[in-house]
Amino acid sequence: MDLNAVQVAVVGATGAVGLEMLKILAGRGVVADRITALASERSAGRRLAYGSSTLEVREVSEASLSGADIVLLAASSDAARRWAPVAMELGADVVDNSSAFRMDAGVPLVVPEVNPEALAGSGSGARLIANPNCSTIMMLMAITPLRQRFGCRRLVVSTYQAVSGAGAAAMDELTSQTRTVLGGGEPTPEVFGEVCAFNVFSHDSELDPVTGRNREEEKLIQETRKIWGDDSVEVTATCVRVPVLRAHTESINVTLGEPATEAQVREAIGGFPGVELLDDRAANRFPTPLRASGRDEVLVGRIRHDGGATPDPQGRSDRFDLICCGDQIRKGAALNAIQIAEELSARAPAG
Repeated sequence: MDLNAVQVAVVGATGAVGLEMLKILAGRGVVADRITALASERSAGRRLAYGSSTLEVREVSEASLSGADIVLLAASSDAARRWAPVAMELGADVVDNSSAFRMDAGVPLVVPEVNPEALAGSGSGARLIANPNCSTIMMLMAITPLRQRFGCRRLVVSTYQAVSGAGAAAMDELTSQTRTVLGGGEPTPEVFGEVCAFNVFSHDSELDPVTGRNREEEKLIQETRKIWGDDSVEVTATCVRVPVLRAHTESINVTLGEPATEAQVREAIGGFPGVELLDDRAANRFPTPLRASGRDEVLVGRIRHDGGATPDPQGRSDRFDLICCGDQIRKGAALNAIQIAEELSARAPAG
């Protein structure tokens, strides 16, 4: 769909996800006149690159949201709760990248390649659509083609998450800490509770003292069930931070609903939109964060039978291991939101 037919406001335009949204919108040919860059009062007046031109940042307010057909929220949950109702009252559809509304029963949680049906039946009023967590998006991009063809009963996922998932300040912290360590110094963590340079640690989200799961792990469980519309699927997760600037990696063990061969699994994944199969055993070449960084596609590889599964005489089993890598700022956040906006633009009035 053509976003040049609507007015788009990006709230949180100066943050890592907001800046990526502007980059993607410009790359998709959306003219600057169709974009309003909004942020907090302290960022008002800044000029941001937009293709070959620039955009002046305005303070987000009821007045600056007025006239927008679609609002892309790339801000905190608190900001989303404040401004989403305002934008909708003004008649705009809202795509929110925060966790504020993801598990609300009346709010669709959407990955366009995975559950586009959630965007159907638009009705007559403004809509609020939630962007899933980045780790959930990438896992479901890799596994949904298998679920569609063979079914899916259980997922065991371990994530290796880049620091950029915590924002631009976290990326700066990894860079500065790396310089400090290489210079023989002792780094002091500020964004994270642990040193991130040359280290791996449990994801920094809030931990539930009863279940032992952190919020990131809980998101993978609950969001998967909501997006698939399947409360019976078993999901368990372990999420960690790794000293990588950009792009998350996930190791996934999947139990299918019916047995398949490796070739059938590769064929299903390789034919899914938004996914690129990278599974070269001979060259030991598989998905990596560096290969995924800056890419729209989720890379999937290392496809193999579960080591505890014994394939039948036809080479089939119901348990497989694989890894995926994806740029969590693009497909895991900014791009996914823009894809939703492109679908919504089909019914939005021209500005």
